[in-house]
Amino acid sequence: MPGGVSVVAALRALPKVGFGLAVAGGEAFDGQAASYCVPVDDERTVMRWRRFAAIGDSFTEGMCDDLRPDGRYRGWADLVAQRLANLADGDGIRYANLAIRGRLVRQVVDEQVPQAVVLQPDLTSLAVGVNDTLRRRFDLDATATALEQGVRALRAGGGDVLVFAFGDPSRRSRVLGSIRDRIRAYNAAVDAIADHYGCYVVRYWDVAAMDDDALWADDRLHLSPQGHRLAADSVLEALGLGSAQWRTPVLPQRLPPVHQRARGHARWLTGHAGPWVARRMRGESSGDGIAPKHPEWVAIRPAAG
Repeated sequence: MPGGVSVVAALRALPKVGFGLAVAGGEAFDGQAASYCVPVDDERTVMRWRRFAAIGDSFTEGMCDDLRPDGRYRGWADLVAQRLANLADGDGIRYANLAIRGRLVRQVVDEQVPQAVVLQPDLTSLAVGVNDTLRRRFDLDATATALEQGVRALRAGGGDVLVFAFGDPSRRSRVLGSIRDRIRAYNAAVDAIADHYGCYVVRYWDVAAMDDDALWADDRLHLSPQGHRLAADSVLEALGLGSAQWRTPVLPQRLPPVHQRARGHARWLTGHAGPWVARRMRGESSGDGIAPKHPEWVAIRPAAG
């Protein structure tokens, strides 16, 4: 279809992945033209970013980071918002965070993207997709199509969009390694969509620094406070506001004795994996009843000093 994004070509290059994706050739998002495309602007600078909206799932909500005074998780998006405020002139920036844990791509596109569009951000981060790959049935075509619709709607407003290509879970876990091919295929779609719509991209695949256990919370799915700081650094680099130092891995630590690792695995199974499976069987989500922490703009002022 005219103006359709070339996601299919990226997916065809991957083995054992079905396709048939009708990305921008399908239904228009919220009445917008399916052929809409925004060219890359090489002159983008931080001075344009005075309204930063973060949407997605638990990653962007800030799960397992330190708690703020209001009892909500801080997270990498809060850290990036503060950094943008420090770089801005005058009164800083406005910041919204609509992310809710457990959300799937289609849910984010249907629920959070329209809210973000109304806010008219000049920079939106869209990080979602891992929860989809963890489901028993993963429809790559439908997931990538939903992502494209969301990116198209956000770019149609004239603001910049930042997306994420996630890391290889097999580097850290045999169990999570079972979704490696799903994430790899999804990342290919993310890259194709980002290229078509001129998005910024954070890429974690094959970044050895992400293998450090200190970056991950006890549930092995969410980032620790240290991990959120590294994620903020990765975002700033992708936006042209930081260095690639975050990619440098720390020196490997000596593995604990086998019996300690066995106890850790057992605690993970009973304390995290088991409850997660139980929620799936009951049709529940960790995000049920959770409200976004900043559904409207809040002012982020430059840090003192």
